[in-house]
Order: sequence, then C-alpha cells, then structure tokens
Amino acid sequence: MKVNKITVFRLVLSVIVTLGFASCSKKSSSKGASRATGWNVDSKKVQAAKKQEAGPGLVFVEGGTFTMGKVQDDVMHDWNNTPTQQHVQSFYMDETEVTNFMYLEYLDWVKLVFPLEEYKGVYDGVVPDTLVWRNRLGYNETMTNNYLRHPAYANYPVVGVNWIQAVDFAKWRTDRVNEAVLEKNGYLKKGAKTDDVNADNAFNTEAYLMSPSTARGGSEEIVLQKSNGRAVKSKDGSTSEAKGVYAQRSSGVIMPEYRLPTEAEWEYAAAADVGQREYNTYKGQKKYPWSGGYTRSGKRQSRGDQLANFKQGNGDYGGIAGWSDDGADITNAVKSYAPNDFGLYDMAGNVAEWVADVYRPIVDNEANDFNYFRGNLYTKNKIGADGKMEIVTKENMKYDTLSNGKIIARNFPGQIAQVPVDEKETYLRQNFDKSDNINYRDGDKQSSRYYNFGSSESDDEKQNEIEKMYNSPKHNVTTDSLGQMVRKYDRSSKRTTLIDDKIRVYKGGSWRDRAYWLDPAQRRYFPQDMATDYIGFRCAMSRVGPKADKKKTPRN
Repeated sequence: MKVNKITVFRLVLSVIVTLGFASCSKKSSSKGASRATGWNVDSKKVQAAKKQEAGPGLVFVEGGTFTMGKVQDDVMHDWNNTPTQQHVQSFYMDETEVTNFMYLEYLDWVKLVFPLEEYKGVYDGVVPDTLVWRNRLGYNETMTNNYLRHPAYANYPVVGVNWIQAVDFAKWRTDRVNEAVLEKNGYLKKGAKTDDVNADNAFNTEAYLMSPSTARGGSEEIVLQKSNGRAVKSKDGSTSEAKGVYAQRSSGVIMPEYRLPTEAEWEYAAAADVGQREYNTYKGQKKYPWSGGYTRSGKRQSRGDQLANFKQGNGDYGGIAGWSDDGADITNAVKSYAPNDFGLYDMAGNVAEWVADVYRPIVDNEANDFNYFRGNLYTKNKIGADGKMEIVTKENMKYDTLSNGKIIARNFPGQIAQVPVDEKETYLRQNFDKSDNINYRDGDKQSSRYYNFGSSESDDEKQNEIEKMYNSPKHNVTTDSLGQMVRKYDRSSKRTTLIDDKIRVYKGGSWRDRAYWLDPAQRRYFPQDMATDYIGFRCAMSRVGPKADKKKTPRN
C-alpha cells in the first residue's frame, strides 16, 4: 500500500503535539503549580486546603433539612409552633451546657484583668444572679449561697445568667481559645495570656486580625512574627529566609467565633433525626431527643429510670427516696444522662437554654428557609477622627443600665468599637437595606399599611405607638446627678403585648418543667436582661468548609 508523505508528516506532528501537551499538563499539575495560572506557588503566600478543627468542648453537627416547629402535643393551641421546612448548615455545638466551673474561669479572668477598684461595674455585670434561687414560700438559701461556687456543683450547668451575659461569655471564650491557639502556633509569647495580661493589652481576635502589630498593647515581645519557612530570592540571585508574618484568616489557625446557637440550629441538634435516617429520608418523627415516645428507659440495666431531669408531677422533682428515678431534684451534673444521636447531652431537661433569636410567634419560612435567624444587627468598625480604628479603652468604654437596674459593660478594653452600617454598605443592595433587621416582615411597620418604602431607620424609631404591632411596656432606669437610681415603670393601660425586640427565645425543658416542654420544637420567650434558676446556655460555632466529614452511608 502506497503511503502519502504528507499524511505521514501530519501523523508524526500530531504525536509530537500530543506528547507536548501531556508533558505540559503533567508539569502544570505538579506539586505547587497553580490550577488557575500554572505558576509555581510553592514560594508564594498561598495556604493549602486545611480542615477546620473543632474548638474545645465542641462536637460536630452535620447540617441538613428538617421540619422545624413540629410538635406531637400542642395543648396550648397558641399557633406558636407552625411547622416549616428549614435547612441548617453544618456547625459545632457544646457537648454539654456551660458549667459553673467553666463560668468561674470567666469570672476569675475578668477579676484579674479588670480590678474592681479601677473598673467598677465590669465584674458585677458578668457575675450570675445567685438570688434567682429564692422563693417567697421556699427555703433555698443553700443554693443561693453555694450553687455557683461550691465544688460539689462544679459540673452542674450555670444558671442566673441572662441572655446578654451569655453572649458576652461566648465573645470572651472566642478570644481565650484563639489566644491559646496562637500561642501554641508560635504567634504569641508563651505564658503571656496569664503572666503579662492586663486591661491595657487584653487580646481580642478581631483587633488582632485587623491590626496585629497593635494587638496586646503593641508589644513586640508578646505579639510575635513567625517565619513562614520559605526562601526569598533577591535581585542579586542570593536567597534568604522570608520575613516573619502574623497569623491571618488565611493561616487556617484562627477559629470562627463562639456564639449562641440560633433557634433553628438548637432545635435541629436537639431532635437529632439523623438517628432515624435511612438513605435520604427520616423514618418517623421523634417526640424527644431520644428514640421512642416515652421518658423512661426500657433498657434492662436502667429500666424505669427517666431519660432526662424534669418535673414529673405536682411536688415530684425526682421520685421517692431510694428510687430517685431521674437522679436529681434541682439541676444535675452534666453527662448524667445518655447523649442524643449527635453526641449532645441534656438537650432535654436539666436546664432550658438561651438561643440567639429574638422571639416572634411565627417563623417566616417564606422569607428564608436557610440558616433561619431573627435578630441580625449589622455593624462595622468605628473609625476615629485620626482615620484609624477606634479601640475600646478604659476612657471610652460604655456601660448600659438594664431594665432591672443592673449595670453591665457594653464592651471591654481591647475590642474594636462598633457602629451601625449605613448607606455606604446598604445602598442599592437587594439582600439587606439597614443595620437593624429584627422587625423584618414580622407584622410590624414594614409589612403594614403604614410602611413608607423610602423611610430611614430614624423614621422607624419615631413611628407612632398606635401604628406598632408589638406595643410592649417601656420601662426605663436612669441615674440622677447624685448617682441615685431612678426607676420609671410603664403603667400605661394601652399596652397590648409583652413582646418587643429585647425578648429572646429559650428552648428545651428544665428541672422545673413537665415533660410537655421536653419536645425540642417547643419554644418560649423571656426578657434578655433577666435571669432565672432554670435557664442556662451552651455555645455553638459555625462550620467552615465541607458539609460532612464522612462518606455517605445508606443508614444513620
């Protein structure tokens, strides 16, 4: 067969080109080569993919879809639990409630860093209200005097903490955890978090990220620069080690903030329907965080024992002597009962728990069905007259007087002062148009006939009382020129509700509650600046990265 020379030439050329592309592809996909540009980024400041580590005390909760608000018993018929389909992203949650021991660590740190004689009111603002145990017709002075501090109650959930204090604890915990992480990784001087700390150089995560050179009082002996271990080639061809760098978000060592879980997150984690999953469906609906419709254990070794700590009847908080079937009369030590299918303890009973949400009777799934949360207050860093970020100091820190007269610090020295976002951030945006979004589509002005589309937030604040749906009492506490407290109790007969923007949701039954409230979907509300002997809290942390750690399996 006669072969055309041109055909042979084309064949050889195509082979050469193919091999060349294969070689180029292999080279570009080699270690350190960018898939975007093909450049060798080994010597560049680029962070390889890194999995998020769980913070201290946290367990992983894989996100998914669930029916929020679905209860099996609704004897109140108050339209408070209308079922909605929601989806939450994966997150982390405290394995147990925050305990007295954990909270005392917070109190000790505040007392160390902010001495009482210099920072009057700071410590008083964070200490729990131990008088919540008192009862007009009950002798509870033992708990009043001992529950918070006695070692016998160290692993019991902290109570007497209002919602504001719980939020502040989470902020403090974020800074202490990241401070320890940075010290471990060589970005902070070892031991500085305890040996060299005071109010002038207290560590704050956001302040460090924005300006690491000025963090911890700007001390170069405490805030260290760590070499990245990479070589830098100079113009003359010589090489030297790269200059030191501070930790950044791209370093992968700084953890997201601890915070209160949203109501959707808490309910999803408590229900733990994953334990009844088969393929991509749930086989049935749980009534409690555990499987089955009963509160007593059916296991041979613990048959008849209660699976949570709650009030079982009038005057019955823990059974009879010799057969204390839930093991407690008031709260109980954490991990006293079996965990749910996510590995979380006491998601029913022991203490009810604060969540982040502002209370409204209805969850508006038509507006949003992804990571639902009501309570967004968007802020930004405050810029001072010198054009720099304003860091909170002893001289400019703010205090708030709560409705019950308690004085509490709005922020701590070392933090970045915050102000509401303005038109620079909201102009022509479709996803949000103001900083305060608590009242969005809640039956208030924006969803009423009084709403003016072009109104500003200041106009909303001046809204006529008659036009407001949530027309709650407006108690006020001030101080006169002599420092005496002046209480102004709202005695108006025109008030129509107790709900306002400072009422927060709490979830889960407590040692004071009947089994009805153990259902994860049940919800109640309480003023954010008040505390009780039956509400505690636990923290959560958002997950960054992939939704799941494990491969898909047919069953839970």
